Order: sequence, then C-alpha cells, then structure tokens
Amino acid sequence: MTDTARIPDKPALEGLESVWGGAWEREGTYRFDRASATRECIYSIDTPPPTASGSLHIGHVFSYTHTDVVARFQRMRGKSVFYPMGWDDNGLPTERRVQNYYGVRCDPTLAYVDGFVPPFEGGDGKSTKAADQVPISRRNFIELCERLTVEDEQQFEALWRQLGLSVDWTQTYRTIGDESLFASQLAFVRNVERGEAYQALAPTLWDVTFRTAVAQAELEDREQPGHYHRVSFHRPDGGIIEIETSRPELIPACVALVAHPDDERYQPLFGTTVTSPVFGVEVPVLAHHLAQKDKGTGIAMICTFGDITDVVWWRELDLPNRAIIGFDGRVIAEAPEVITSEAGKAAFAELAGKTTFSAKQAVVQQLRDSGDLLADPKSITHPVKFFEKGDKPLEIVSTRQWYIRNGARDEALRERLLAHGREIDWHPDFMRVRYENWVGGLSGDWLVSRQRFFGVPIPVWYPLDAAGDPKFDEPIVATREMLPVDPSSAAAPGFDESQRGQAGGFIGEHDVMDTWATSSLTPQLAGGWERDPELFDLVFPYSLRPQGQDIIRTWLFSTTLRAELEHGVAPWANASISGFIVDPDRKKMSKSKGNVVTPAGLLDQHGSDAVRYWAASSRLGTDAAFDPQNPTQVKIGRRLAIKVLNAAKFILGFEGAADAAVTVPVDRSMLAELAGVVERATRSLEAYDHARALELAETFFWTFCDDYLELVKERAYGEPSPEQASAVAALKTALGVLLRLFAPVIPFATEEAWRWSHDGSVHVASWPTIDELAARGEAGVELLELAGLALTGIRRAKTDAKASQKTPVTSAVIAAPAVTLALLESVASDLRAVGRIAELGFIEAESFEVRDVVFEAPSE
Repeated sequence: MTDTARIPDKPALEGLESVWGGAWEREGTYRFDRASATRECIYSIDTPPPTASGSLHIGHVFSYTHTDVVARFQRMRGKSVFYPMGWDDNGLPTERRVQNYYGVRCDPTLAYVDGFVPPFEGGDGKSTKAADQVPISRRNFIELCERLTVEDEQQFEALWRQLGLSVDWTQTYRTIGDESLFASQLAFVRNVERGEAYQALAPTLWDVTFRTAVAQAELEDREQPGHYHRVSFHRPDGGIIEIETSRPELIPACVALVAHPDDERYQPLFGTTVTSPVFGVEVPVLAHHLAQKDKGTGIAMICTFGDITDVVWWRELDLPNRAIIGFDGRVIAEAPEVITSEAGKAAFAELAGKTTFSAKQAVVQQLRDSGDLLADPKSITHPVKFFEKGDKPLEIVSTRQWYIRNGARDEALRERLLAHGREIDWHPDFMRVRYENWVGGLSGDWLVSRQRFFGVPIPVWYPLDAAGDPKFDEPIVATREMLPVDPSSAAAPGFDESQRGQAGGFIGEHDVMDTWATSSLTPQLAGGWERDPELFDLVFPYSLRPQGQDIIRTWLFSTTLRAELEHGVAPWANASISGFIVDPDRKKMSKSKGNVVTPAGLLDQHGSDAVRYWAASSRLGTDAAFDPQNPTQVKIGRRLAIKVLNAAKFILGFEGAADAAVTVPVDRSMLAELAGVVERATRSLEAYDHARALELAETFFWTFCDDYLELVKERAYGEPSPEQASAVAALKTALGVLLRLFAPVIPFATEEAWRWSHDGSVHVASWPTIDELAARGEAGVELLELAGLALTGIRRAKTDAKASQKTPVTSAVIAAPAVTLALLESVASDLRAVGRIAELGFIEAESFEVRDVVFEAPSE
C-alpha cells in the first residue's frame, strides 16, 4: 500500500543519485548472487575496462549506458547478472599521463630512489618539454603509475556510480594487479608451450617517439604531404631505368627494383641488374604481382624498409636486409657492407645521424649533383602509417619481438576464428562483416611485445653463452609456480641473482606485453580463470561483450583469438556494438581533435536520468550527434523523468487498491494497449534494441498522461463505487508497469516513485508481462485511442474559441460511424466529466468529428 508520508510535496530529480546510489550499495541491490546461481540463470557481461588515465568523456557515458540497460533488463527478467568493472591501467596512455602529471620520465639505467618525491603533481605537460622531465628508475616510475591510476580509478568509479551503472562493485579488477599479472603471464606461458607464441628477428613497425614496436591493429593511415622524386638507376649497357619514389633517403637501403610480371616494358630486364645512383650498389630487377603498372613509371624500388609492401617483397623474394634507420628514427652510423666505393661511403657518411627528413634533403641534393634527379620533385598527398597514439610517421626496423599466431599464416586457425564470428549474435548484425574483413585481411601474426615500462612483464629469461651473448633461441620460460614474476628483478629458474648479466649466466626479458595482450583476457581476468574455477565455469562463455565499433579489430578479435587458443570456444554469445559520438559538424569526438565533452558537468546540471535517456535513445551501431550548447535529447529526458515523478504522485494520491476489479471498458482498453506495449518492448530488448523499447514505452506514457489520466481523473476522484475503483486500479496497475518499463533507462526517478508504494527496489522487481495484464484488459479494443480523439476534439474547440479548458460546455456532438459510436458511448460519462459538458450527443456519420460545441457563455 502507498505510504503518503513517503511522497514529497514537490517531487524533484535533484539529489536522487546520492540517495538511491547509497541505498543500492547498502542493500546489495546489484550484487551477483553466486551462492544460488546456476549456469542456466546467469547473464554474464564482459564489461569494457576503461583506460584509467585522464578523464572519462561523453562517449563512455553513451556506450556504458547501453550496457547498463541490458544488465537491468536481464536482472528484472530473473537472471543473476554478473556485471563486473575493470580498470585498464597499463600501456602508453598511463605512462604519458604520469610523465605529464609528475614531470618525470623513465630511465631504466638509473637506480631506485627510496622515498622519491616527484618534482610536481597535477601538471598537464604542455608547458614543459620531454627533455626537462626528471629521469627516474623504472621501479620509481612504476610506483608513480600505480599511484596515479588508483586515484583515477576512484574518480571514474564515482562518476559511474553517479550515472547509475548497476555494476557489482565487489567484482572489480585491474589489468596490472597481481591477479591479472598471473592470468596474463600464465596464458602467455601456455601459448609458448603449445607453440602459439614465438620470437623472431623481423621487420617491425616502429614508433620513434615512444621507442616501441607497433602491432597491425594499432595502425592508422593519415594523409600527409610529400614529393615524388624521379630518379635514374643505371643499366650495364649505359642506359637508365627511371623510378619514382617518395623516400629517396632509402636509396642506400635499396635491395632490388620490381615490376609487374605482365609489364612488357620491363619483361626484358627481369633477371638483370642495375646500379643505384650515388651509392653505386648493384641490385636485381625482379617481377612481383604487387607491383602496379599504372603507378609512377611502373617499376618500384624495394628498400629495407620503406613501407609494408617492402616487407612483403623482401620476404617473398628472399632479399637481403640492408636497414639503415635506427630505433631513434635517425640514419645509423655504419653503412651497409655492399656500399664499397669511396664515393658511396662518403655519401652515406653525410647521412649518418640525420633524421629521415634531413637525410631526404641531403640525398635529393646528392642526386642533383650527380645528375640522377631527372625532374623537380612533384608535390603529392599520400596515406602514411602512424601509431594511433603517435605523432610521427612509423619507420620499419629489424627487431627481435614476441608474436602470437593469429591465423594470418594458419588457414585452419583463421577458419576457426571466422566460425566463432558466425556463432556470435551481433547487434547490429552488419558489424560482423568488420570482424570478418579484419580476420581475412591479416598479413602477419600478432606482435605482442612492447618496449615500454608499465605493463605485464614477459615471463622469459635468456641464457648467456661463454662470451656473455644471449642465446635467444633457448628462452627460459617461467613455470606456473613462479607467476606472477618480473624477469628484470627475479632470477631465472636454476640461476641466482649473482649470475645476472654474467657469462654462463642469464639476462631477463625487459619487454612487456602489448596492453591488448592483457585486455584480450578480460573474460578470464574478471571470471577468475585458473584462480576460481567454480566462478569461471558459471560465467564463461559470457552472455555479452559490449564495446565500440573502432576496437573490433583489436579488443574483440584478440579476445576471440585467446579464447580459441585456450578454450576452443567463442568467448560470448552476443556482441553489442555502440556507435560513435559526433559533434554538431558530424565529426567523431576525440581527444586529438579537441572536441570531447566531459560528462561530469552534464550530469550535475541535467541529472543522470536525463543523460541516460539521451544515450538510450540511440540504437546500437548508430552514431549520435551531441551539441553541448543545446543538448535537446538530454532536456527531453529530464522532462520525461520529472513527468514520471509527478504522474506517480498524482496517481498514488487516489484512494483505492491496485488489485481491485477493472470493469469499465475504457480502463480495460488502456490496460490491453499497455499489454501490447509490454510485449513489443520486451521483444525489442531481447533483440538488444533498447531505443525501440524506450520509444514504445515513452509514446504510450505520454498518451496515458495526456489522454487516459485526464479522461478518468474525475471518476477516480469520485465517491467510492465499482467505477471509481476500476479507474484507480487501472491507473495504479499501469503506473507499476510503466515504472518497470522505464527502470532500465531512468533508474533514479523510477526508484524514487516505486519506493513511495513498495518496500523493495524496482530494479529487482519482476519485469512486466502480458500475463499480469491479460485478465484485466481487452485485447484488440481501440477504445482508448477513440476516447483520446474525442477528448482532443473537445480541447481543440475550446482552444479555437480562446476559452480556458475549464470552461463549461452546454452541449457537444460526436459524429462517427456506428461501430465507433457504440464504443464511445461507454466513455460518455468520463468525457462529460473531464470536458465539463452538460449534454453530450452522438450521431452516426461516415467519419469521426467533434462538432456543435456550445459554451455556457460566449468567449471574448
């Protein structure tokens, strides 16, 4: 029963987040009930762990709200929802934030300083150069990383709680915590044992700023200005071959020229040699199908390494490696051995130590001087590979790295990964194609080692031979019992610390794993794999992976890969993919573009329910525009939440019980229509179409308030009678259903209104069903819609006459077909009461119309 003392005089949204957030925490409303859970009743969510560096932005609120709507719906359907939250701590974003925040940089050669105090806190790094940052030891640097991420995580959690995420906050994890270190290293050790992980010396995409290797999934193309240079290579007969190149600085690294095998211009030259300009190195002319006949002169220079195509040609044509670019992005000091002439050596000496930009200028001048530059450079714009977090073009250098097989060179594994993609239900379904295109387009195995500091250490050591050189082909892999372990500070099995770096001893692997190598194990990390087998068996494979469309190629694919390698199954039954947030100019919001909106102020100003409404109004896979200066949808959401509170207060003020008999036809018609809304909204949510479910509920709600509530309020206010009891029962029944329909989207307003008449939370109440309405409604009866039309007609007549809606009406006539009249006559008393109509007549006509409205006094 309703406790009127609980209902405030003026319901408001302000403060509801703290009131009900605290209550949910105290009552354990969203706790995962493991004790009574069975595999069949669990709905498990592989929640994206946000990067704990900096601040959340409006895109996070957008996509995480989508997931929370699903979690709340499934919980109300009776599922035991496993909804953890992780924090993605490691990787470049954290390192950069620590550098900027504390004014430090990591130097692994330095000794640890006990009690180190950073030069300052809270810096943005924009007013200082990297060279001005204080160098500190790796251990000191990692301590600062851990300190700052914990602070960021606390701020993130506070914002998530304010937003109303129904996360079980007892189920959290960090990607750099001991449990995550153990799971990540154990999975890697097993990859090594099964032959799925290996190391190799190979061409590697390299970011010269961060001094780290970059994986294929982390690349992005950016249009950059450049120049084509037409250059001559010399044939033995005195002739020349003209090539066009955008990277003349790599001529000393040239290993061949290549043309398409069908190109008749160069077919006679295949198998012959030419000599490079300036540096005088003899290289072969070869054929390969990737050469483009219509690009430049149709014949290209293969260098080690100018781009990814060079790598393919180098590998498939079995060419030598003459790389000249170092890890710092500068030309190395030592010339390739094949440059033997004094002139060639002198020319290379001019390049040594220069950046690629300066080296290019120098080589162009050398070509001018030798007469081998055949035309002025031609300006072009072309796509250049960048690390997605970097600001300088990538180079390709030869490094020793660790890889995990991903199907690029294993057709059977590729097919299993594609099969898993077909097993998963994608929402929306077209997103599956992006996954399949990525899997089908893989060109190399997954590079998982990184030359960074704050990450999961690769649990490997290398023995040293008698000369003190590492035997990389004989890695010493950690045992399970040793995990988690840091090889840079723990001795290898069978050795002691005194043998580190000594001949006959060992060295530890200094590289850490790519952050995706840890994040790809979020189902295992959250579910207690190899740590809590009972829990893992309950939740894995998960019910849902929610995420953004831009990380299908990274997070979704890599997680599917790790699940296949370790378990042989797809990691989830469903994948829900959110769209992007775009600004008013339809540009994707991103920190790099400077158009990101942080959500804290928005939540404070408009309320969390309003912001959640905006997010839930967009379908999965669809981009949503957001204008912070005029957040129209947010304002509409606030209006809805306030209306829910006011309607609930009004309805609960009527005397009567919700379980009384509903006997009046229009009351039964309203409940029948509501039953249809419940059925369609439930189907939509089952299909992960939260936007459609919200639209259905909201459309009915406004009709319910504007038409039905207005139509029957006079009867509900009346003296006790079966008709009065019918109206009150129908109103309170509908209110209970509507609060539950809205609960996943606007959890604070619905909880507030629900608690006025219930002791428990609406969020653990049963989801509404057709069955609870079927016995009280009449399906197929359109009486409510007809009554609404009649009420609208009477209102319009008063409005046209510029009269108040409270103006009494002497008489009015409703004209309609006979079948319609028979229905409308059953609501005549309600229409007379709400319209203040003394005499209401009905006449048969071909179409519906309210006519002959006469007022008691003429309007002015």
